[in-house]
Amino acid sequence: MFIKAGLITLALVFTASASPFVEGRGTRISFKTRDGVTTRDGRFNIHKAAEIIVRDHNKHRQNLINMRTNVGPQALNEGARILAPANLSEFALHEKRQAEPMTDEGDDLYWAGPVTIGTPSQNFQIKFDTGSADLWVPSINCTSPYYDNLGKYDPFKSSTKAEKPDQFFIPYGDGSQVSGPVYTDIVNVAGVEAKDQYFSPADTISPQFASNGVDGLLGLGLPALSRLHQSPFFNTAVSQGSVKDGVFGIKLAKAGSELFLGGTDSSLYSGSFEWHPVVGTGYWQTSGASILVDSQTVVSGFTTVIDSGTTFIYGLPDDVAAFYEAIPGSQLYNPTLGIYVFPCASAPSSVAFNWGGNNWTISAEDFNLGTGASASECVGAIMGRDMGVGGWILGDSFMKNVYTAFSLDSNSVGFATLK
Repeated sequence: MFIKAGLITLALVFTASASPFVEGRGTRISFKTRDGVTTRDGRFNIHKAAEIIVRDHNKHRQNLINMRTNVGPQALNEGARILAPANLSEFALHEKRQAEPMTDEGDDLYWAGPVTIGTPSQNFQIKFDTGSADLWVPSINCTSPYYDNLGKYDPFKSSTKAEKPDQFFIPYGDGSQVSGPVYTDIVNVAGVEAKDQYFSPADTISPQFASNGVDGLLGLGLPALSRLHQSPFFNTAVSQGSVKDGVFGIKLAKAGSELFLGGTDSSLYSGSFEWHPVVGTGYWQTSGASILVDSQTVVSGFTTVIDSGTTFIYGLPDDVAAFYEAIPGSQLYNPTLGIYVFPCASAPSSVAFNWGGNNWTISAEDFNLGTGASASECVGAIMGRDMGVGGWILGDSFMKNVYTAFSLDSNSVGFATLK
């Protein structure tokens, strides 16, 4: 959910096909990433990882609360439940802190690009998150020093704003929060416009949300996740005809990454898409998944949330234990966090997910988060941690290996092979 300055591309498209995905023209703009868990010398930074895991845990906890509030308890999938909040104080991290700068290899964890709000336009650098549904930015009343040099929304400078008699408040259980008034205004992402879009210019933003150079968050998840109880940006844009097709595509990478609104960018993938229906409410979640080690299935039959706003891959603890049992020499590194290590010299030749079609492989680079307590053990990107969603969450460590399309039109998620 939160994000060194590598350029990534954001592409927007206007197309007219009714098929589940659409190839089309796009407009590209800069897209940045920040933060990482691998130090300059290739070590795993467990303190940074713990911060990310706590944020991810509390994000999904709040998502489930939002779903229950917006839809009812039936919105929670089988096995899903609202867990107690996570807090850094519960983790006993005695390793020496690692404060050296992050390398480029460890900096592709969170994804952001430019967004404008209001008339005339006010500019922001926003994180894009398929695992949430609201838009918030700092307001001129935000006094957090972490946002002093970033964009702040000034409603008095916009002729198209309207203040609503509501308050936006997201408490994450660990004491962190985002809160502020609710407004509507024109929101524009590289030419795709949503009029009267609900959002919050936040007055209070906890330090846990601060990311250098990034102002706020724009959710690309489904409406049931919304704390505002309103239509997310892309849904609004589709309903207003700003894009003719309710499809967007994402490529995440160290360079050349792209968000494509209104279709998919065929210059970035090859072959056809493998589509899977969304199950449940709120999340871009699919069912019938398996995970393979060296082409052998080790766990099957689980659901998967596809989430660009989650950094790692999280699986149910018993599932993940079975997965690492298939990698000789693996062991639990931090039981509370659910982090495992494996022998660097005997890493698996392939780790892949399958939904009944192709095997979608995670590269060795994306599976390895750096060395652990010794130089001979590597930390795996798959964590054994129950996030309450009733299944697995596949974050950026997976998404960097596929081109992913999300279709409102057909209520499905599709994968294609990256070029």
